[in-house]
Amino acid sequence: MEKSALIQVLRTFDKKEVRDLRKWLQSPAHNQRQDVIDLFEYLVSGNNLNSSRALTKENAFKHINKGKKYDDAVMRQVIHFLFKAVEAFLTYQEMLRDEVRAQAFLGRVYRQKQLPKLFQKAMEAGRKIQQKQPYRNHLYFENEYLLQLENYAYLSGLSRTVPLNLQEVSDANDVAYLANKLQLSCIMLSHQTVYKSEYNMRLLDSLLREIESHPDYLDIPAIAIYYHSFKAITIPDETIHFKHLKEQIKQHSKLFPPHEMRVIMLLTINYCIGRINAGHTEFLRETFELYQEGLKNDIFLENGLLSRFTYNNIVIAGLNLKEFEWVENFIHEYSPYLDEKHREGQVHINLARLYYEKKDYKTAMELLVQADYDDILLTLVAKTMLLKIYYELDEINALDSLLGSMHTYLQRKKVMGYHQSNYKNIIRYTRRLLRVAPYDDNQKQKLKAEIEQTNPLTERKWLLEQLDRL
Repeated sequence: MEKSALIQVLRTFDKKEVRDLRKWLQSPAHNQRQDVIDLFEYLVSGNNLNSSRALTKENAFKHINKGKKYDDAVMRQVIHFLFKAVEAFLTYQEMLRDEVRAQAFLGRVYRQKQLPKLFQKAMEAGRKIQQKQPYRNHLYFENEYLLQLENYAYLSGLSRTVPLNLQEVSDANDVAYLANKLQLSCIMLSHQTVYKSEYNMRLLDSLLREIESHPDYLDIPAIAIYYHSFKAITIPDETIHFKHLKEQIKQHSKLFPPHEMRVIMLLTINYCIGRINAGHTEFLRETFELYQEGLKNDIFLENGLLSRFTYNNIVIAGLNLKEFEWVENFIHEYSPYLDEKHREGQVHINLARLYYEKKDYKTAMELLVQADYDDILLTLVAKTMLLKIYYELDEINALDSLLGSMHTYLQRKKVMGYHQSNYKNIIRYTRRLLRVAPYDDNQKQKLKAEIEQTNPLTERKWLLEQLDRL
């Protein structure tokens, strides 16, 4: 029973959810079996949910069927009924979270039962709640469509002379669909870039033309913010879309829930990172300021945790601008927000980054040796930092050995396409640096041009700096 879906779900419940589920199970409308209640009480008592011994079906059966011989069929049936009751409870709780949708569903029931006054009352309540909603994201427009659709269903059942709200239904549906499609397309683009996936974004071209031929759509932040995000990602050289995107974020960030604002900010930051990787260093400050804004508004925290990838990127953004004091404070201040299993490695690697940038190579190497990296990309980051230290200290034998081990590591490990290409390029151009003749300007210019044009190459700036020093 320990690996069952029932136990997995119950382990996620907080104290309030346990209390509410208890009330749910005690209601005859939701459960009429005492053994289901008894099993629930047994599971949530003490530390039973985390005890392998307590979670054997035999021990649970003994508790809820005192004095009876174990019957596996009966036990499986009780588990099944409890799990179904838990699922019904979770579904009900989720539905109640969206009050507008709940009122629309209530209105539908009253309409189907031909209770027009109660229908109007439910719909009026739904509209009032809708207007008080603080957010104006795609979910708001989905609910607007749902309200308009229910109203149409009601009006169409009245006299033929009653005007219908078909235009309102259509308009609400268009806005909801456009907002949804643009948001999903931006996420698909971002995922496609990192994971080298290919997605078919059907209908999108015609939808973009529709928006561009009817610019009033861009008065709706839920459309405008993703439209400019999509255009910025797909046409990066046209920076006007990035500027519009920043304006939208500044003016309308309060119209989106924190989890969605986090997606928007990361899409915007990813655009900046792409420009930096392409050699446009003016986006370094843009990236850093976006991260600072997100931290100030707790946008990057999810369930009280900060993603280790975001943590790394914030450190890198600060170091690129030599904001050493700010970065050191950030590393320590935000380390408690990292997942505990990644915390030590992330703190060590980022402190090593800090000391490397401060040219304290001894401390940086000590930190890199101390940490135990069980993450492939973190290991490659550490190896790359050692590579740079060995090169700058003119430790050629150690560097040559490291370049060989990095190449082998990339061949042996399953590294994602973008990252594999990036680290292979770093190895290749570091080796080229070692072979270039310091006084051969033609050879140096040729290598410089190759480094500038190669993508992906996260260490482009460092490679060009070393080439200039030859």
